[in-house]
Amino acid sequence: MARPPAEVEAYLHRHIPIASAMGVRVKTCDGAGVVLTAPLAANVNHRATVFGGSASAVAILAAWTWLHFALRDAGLTCRVVIQRNEMDYQRPIDGDFTAHCSGLEKSALEKLLRSLRRYGKGRVALAAELRLNDRRVATFGGDYVAVRLD
Repeated sequence: MARPPAEVEAYLHRHIPIASAMGVRVKTCDGAGVVLTAPLAANVNHRATVFGGSASAVAILAAWTWLHFALRDAGLTCRVVIQRNEMDYQRPIDGDFTAHCSGLEKSALEKLLRSLRRYGKGRVALAAELRLNDRRVATFGGDYVAVRLD
């Protein structure tokens, strides 16, 4: 599933315009996970830290990106949407930050793929964490729904 970061980044900026406006860059996108970066300057609030909505959006996007490309690599064309999410902000984010999503365990991905192939839809929970200088500053958990389009 390894994809060139520039290819993934171009896809996100073209199809999810807020990713470009937030300055999101793709560091890695492969079977082991996704790492996105985002600058403080494009996501700053009145306290000179990252706006909470921006932090949440980047975390949602990291997990969405992993799932979208994992399904494409499995040969499925799907609409992937967030159904529910929760953020835990542990520290202020006062600099450029990263969002890390490790994807799903192989068995969980296989279960989702079976559901998509059989019923045309499926749900899955994904986690991500935000880091500032390699220190965890926030955690994310979200439920995503995938619906086959083909």
